[in-house]
Amino acid sequence: MFFNEIMETLSKQEMEKIQLSRLQQTVRTVYNKTPFYQKKFTELNVKPNDIQSLEDIRKLPFTQKKDLRDNYPFDLFALPISHVERIHASSGTSGKPTVVGYTRNDLEVWAEIVARAIAACGGEPDSVLQNTFGYGLFTGGLGLHYGSEKLGMATVPVSGGNTERQILLIEDFKPTVIVGTPSYILNIADKMEQLGKDARDTSLKYGIFGAEPWSEEMRKELEKRLGIKAMDIYGLSEVMGPGISFECLEAQCGLHVADDHFFIEVIDPDTLEPVAEGEEGELVFTSLTKEAFPIIRYRTGDIASITSETCICGRTTTRMSRVKGRIDDMLIIRGVNVYPSEVESALLELEELVPHYQLYVVNQGALDKVILKVEINESIYNNLNRNLEHETIKALANKVFQQLKSKCLISVDINIEHPGSIPRSGGKAIRIVRDTKMKV
Repeated sequence: MFFNEIMETLSKQEMEKIQLSRLQQTVRTVYNKTPFYQKKFTELNVKPNDIQSLEDIRKLPFTQKKDLRDNYPFDLFALPISHVERIHASSGTSGKPTVVGYTRNDLEVWAEIVARAIAACGGEPDSVLQNTFGYGLFTGGLGLHYGSEKLGMATVPVSGGNTERQILLIEDFKPTVIVGTPSYILNIADKMEQLGKDARDTSLKYGIFGAEPWSEEMRKELEKRLGIKAMDIYGLSEVMGPGISFECLEAQCGLHVADDHFFIEVIDPDTLEPVAEGEEGELVFTSLTKEAFPIIRYRTGDIASITSETCICGRTTTRMSRVKGRIDDMLIIRGVNVYPSEVESALLELEELVPHYQLYVVNQGALDKVILKVEINESIYNNLNRNLEHETIKALANKVFQQLKSKCLISVDINIEHPGSIPRSGGKAIRIVRDTKMKV
């Protein structure tokens, strides 16, 4: 059952009318209330009345993360702080954090959007959802929390980490839905198996995973290990938070965009021109209903494609592909562009390995050297008497090398590591380690 069947099954023409009306209102708001955008519009000689069609959005300026940092903390807000009910921010690991605000109505809209997502992914009222996303300034925890409650689910706000406690709550509270980063949910499955428990023998039926790019092979791994259906959810704090788009249980093929609240574009990140439907490029979002922090043509840095084809579930909303990776996470290895998710996909085809890995980028003068550290399957490790110097390990390293060369067209050094050696995280996995002093 759809949470909002009316909005999710509108014809393309009906939805475009709604989008245009809301876009025009948003443009008027930022022009009149946000000096940053007024200055940008003036530089481009654009005024609100120039937006007469959805195609006219191309006349508007892009917004980038740097703009949010340059206007830190509240200069991009369209309302005074007295109208803001909640503030979220990025982690700020590189420079100042990006700060976003929400009015009470923004929070209500967000909760409804996330409730739609959870419903599409199998969540039902009167059941239990276990939320392993981090709470606090990060939008994941509270975003899923209020959406789950909006849907009518009993919500367990356990947050990330303390994996043995997570397992206890799964066993005792019997949730049907678990949400979190795919890498952390995989950690839970690992820990259950270490404790001699069958990770498939729980009440869990559905998983909703996001906050990091993950591959189709990772989906298969999670579904096999936990006995669930695994769905993708997408969001970013600068635009709203989780729920901007989501997969449906029926298809698990493309993420449905909440078109009535966001307008999506895909551009060539070099030319900034739109790409054809189905072609990969950088995702760009414009908010259509946000009050405190409306944003125009935000360049996400995420690489994906979109389609307007109606899904088998009956939704007519735009669908975006799974995010392939972020522009700033792309590695160039001897002239070949590759994303960590592509490496992950190739590694998960090898049963001798487990899906825990890191790519070390080591500076070596003019060229960077890339070293892959990946863990061996524990049963194979034990059969080799836990000896990483065994000839079988050398053969496996060569197999991994050839797999990456074949699937990703890259050549990297391979380090086979013992089980549990790759750092685990209660949140987003760290896949790329740069500027390391690692000896090579």
